[in-house]
Amino acid sequence: MTMNEEIKNTEDTINEQEMTMAELIAQQESLSEKLYKKEIVEVPVVQINQDYILVDTGAKKEGAIAVSEFEGKTLPAVGDIISAVLVKRGSDERPSILSHKKALEYLGWDICKKAYEAKERVKGTIVQCVKGGYIVEVFGVNGFMPLSLSELHTAYKHYLPVGAKIKAQIVEFAKEKQKLIISRKQVLEEDEAVRREQVLGEIKEGEVLRVVVSKVDKDKLFLRFHGIEGVVNLENIAWKEPETAISNFRRGQRLKAKLLKLDKETPRLEFGLKQLFLNPADALKRRYPYKSSVKAVITKVDAENGVECTIGKNNTKGFISPFEMGRDFTAKEGDTITALVVGVDPETFTVNLSVKKYDQVQNRKVVAQYLKQAPRPTLGQLLQDSFKTSTDEDNK
Repeated sequence: MTMNEEIKNTEDTINEQEMTMAELIAQQESLSEKLYKKEIVEVPVVQINQDYILVDTGAKKEGAIAVSEFEGKTLPAVGDIISAVLVKRGSDERPSILSHKKALEYLGWDICKKAYEAKERVKGTIVQCVKGGYIVEVFGVNGFMPLSLSELHTAYKHYLPVGAKIKAQIVEFAKEKQKLIISRKQVLEEDEAVRREQVLGEIKEGEVLRVVVSKVDKDKLFLRFHGIEGVVNLENIAWKEPETAISNFRRGQRLKAKLLKLDKETPRLEFGLKQLFLNPADALKRRYPYKSSVKAVITKVDAENGVECTIGKNNTKGFISPFEMGRDFTAKEGDTITALVVGVDPETFTVNLSVKKYDQVQNRKVVAQYLKQAPRPTLGQLLQDSFKTSTDEDNK
């Protein structure tokens, strides 16, 4: 290498050092300017003691951040870059006091504003339970969440513990007033709507579902299926005596119910309980077919209103209307009679009987039997009998 080349390389090295120093001085001046304007700055950690975290601010003395600001959080290590803002200027004898917590809060307000305007969800931490709600930290900013906005349904007491992590939405924002209102309820409602839509999409009318009794009224039974409210009207509680049957249900009881109607828009579910069992009227029709004869024991006789009776070992209720008694009906209470089934009342589950029709059937049978046993006379027999009758009359 020639002497000229060595001189040139030395000059280049000096120039680079001068540029580096100039940039460094400019950075320090910029850092100091931002610091004294109480803007947020990024500073490196140079030392950590029991009370303070010392950071390089580009001044003669380091800045100090209280260790207590990191309570519940991991302390930074030497060499880490952290955000800070000036709280109090220092002097030759004492360092400037900076705050990492306030820096995060300043940054947090900007982030909260963007989340509020975009209607985005935010993550928060419950830091305190206060009268009427909670103090929630969101991006380093303390906001207020009223009890009324803390649960899916109206809450009258605190259910969330300090330290609980929540998802929420900012519903009111005013940085100049230091006002930040948080709603967990809005997030829960949105998630519930999605969940309900999924649940409703998986069921259909006619299915038998497992439900929980949520409320019992005199004329309605309220059921809950995966958090979705449904109802059983009185007429669908039981086939017999629904007023009595509904009183046997209790809140929290688990049971099966048949889905009768599904309205996905409301959403509204209508269930039936009696539909899980065979209609007693259909069972009676199978047991006592139309026009079949049965023996019945009379329990009450009323010539104007009809005759009440019981059928079979199960004492099934039977009824004979005045029109179906017949002219010669003379039975009394305790008598056993035979009658014809003419139908089943679907409301009272009573077998309607007819003595008159039974007698008519029996009379037809007697006539048919007689005709079967007595053959019809031939034409010759009829003529012979006629001739004989005429001869007898002539002889007289």
